Amino acid sequence: MSRYIFAHARAVLPTHVLDDAVVVVEDGRIAEVTQAVPGRIPAEARDLRGALLLPGIVDTHSDALEKEQRPRPTVEFPPEFAVASFEGRVRAAGVTTMHHAVSYQTHVLKDRSIDRSLALAAAVRERAAAGVSLVDHRLLHRLDAREAEALDTLKGVLDSLPDTGVPPLVSYEDHTPGQGQYRDLDSFRRMIQQQERISEAEAEEFVQRRIAARADGIPQRAVALAYLSEQAKSGRIRLLAHDVESATELAQVREAGAAVAEFPTTVEAARAAKEVGMPVVAGAPNVLRGGSHSGNVSAEELIAAGLVDNLSSDYMPTTLLAAAVRLAERGVVPLHSAVSLITAGAARTAGLEDRGAIIPGLRADLTVVTAHAGQNTVRMTLLAEESLDSGEAPVSVAVLLSTTGR
Repeated sequence: MSRYIFAHARAVLPTHVLDDAVVVVEDGRIAEVTQAVPGRIPAEARDLRGALLLPGIVDTHSDALEKEQRPRPTVEFPPEFAVASFEGRVRAAGVTTMHHAVSYQTHVLKDRSIDRSLALAAAVRERAAAGVSLVDHRLLHRLDAREAEALDTLKGVLDSLPDTGVPPLVSYEDHTPGQGQYRDLDSFRRMIQQQERISEAEAEEFVQRRIAARADGIPQRAVALAYLSEQAKSGRIRLLAHDVESATELAQVREAGAAVAEFPTTVEAARAAKEVGMPVVAGAPNVLRGGSHSGNVSAEELIAAGLVDNLSSDYMPTTLLAAAVRLAERGVVPLHSAVSLITAGAARTAGLEDRGAIIPGLRADLTVVTAHAGQNTVRMTLLAEESLDSGEAPVSVAVLLSTTGR
């Protein structure tokens, strides 16, 4: 049996922060959480010297892998390299469970294609299956509701997935300007103007072309939602409704089987989701920036109103820990509640019941964090599988922590 002990930690528990805690890990699971007693700390314990000890962070939505593969428009790395490279960044951010957002769409502006997404998804699955990854790699399947080819591709992918006992996450999305994330056309126009470095008139022309180009896909929305509804109600997928903007729209997607409201764009939509028991996901970058870059509702405002269950990184994994700390420092919510948004709350969103909290019996996914000059640094991240005794396991943090001769 493997056994690791961490002492003198500020352990962030579900209901409070336990100062000077002792946390015992056995065979990849949390075995014991107690207050340290002077003179009774085991000699083999690792002294964390007052550092924060958090559950491993769970990210339910990150499309940052796309940029890891194509950091510049003319530079593209093999998907396998991108996954391994990005894995190190994620681990350094304290993330132990990563849902890579794979987009089934063709989007020239965001440099997305269905073929590229499929290649990235295959690389993620291969890395996870190899048993050497630094994080638990998972997928979030993002469907462009107006693209028929995207739906056909998603059907084939879902049919090929093995039954793991945890339904795959599927996000139903429509990023046509004038609705959802881009319902504020003025904000979208300004964003395009700045991003493309074009005039106001040229940006307006771009927006109108984009709307016109996607007009023919309106009937496909109903086709896509009907398929997803069938899959969700049968329990074959866990459906996320993306960028819901009103109580009426929330009611419609809930009736279709949606289980999660992802990035609601208004207080009205978020409140409607909470009233019917749907988890609400907001963006950590929104918290750090002090608002939405698309002109939508402030994530901090939603959190202060008790309307958010889960923060996801969206496009920058390092924002998760920073956002949680910021919320606590600003007094929006206590530290344990802020950390829950990126751990236990995120795990519930993903349908993962075995992680997200420092509670005996759960996975020993752990993150050690220190603070200096207003910045927080991840000093160590431990994945549950790494604390198992196995001659086949790669060199891990837990092995490196072992006493000499173990």
